[in-house]
Amino acid sequence: MAACVARRLECKAVSRMSTRQRKIRNTGRYVIPAISAAFFIYFGYHAIHGDRGMLARERFEERSVELQAQLQTLVSRREKLQHQIQLLQDGTLERDMLDERARQALNLSRPNEITIFLD
Repeated sequence: MAACVARRLECKAVSRMSTRQRKIRNTGRYVIPAISAAFFIYFGYHAIHGDRGMLARERFEERSVELQAQLQTLVSRREKLQHQIQLLQDGTLERDMLDERARQALNLSRPNEITIFLD
């Protein structure tokens, strides 16, 4: 006790010290993995379902195939029309083509003819 009297201030501090122990919480070490998992889930979802994700790429390729088929039909139709235009030009005017176009435009035919319209 004599030592405590000599160091009065120090003894008071020791006697008032709490002996209660605190429980160490483990929640702090789960914060960074939880945030990392949230980022991984967010970016993973958008990598699959986003505007430029894997499913969007599949839809783009399907649409590309459809448009290629449509392009082929339009190109063949254009070539057919170009051929018909070439037959109607002044330098190479064919009477059969002119007769066919006139009958189709005027909706006329001779009495002894059978007319079949093809689309």
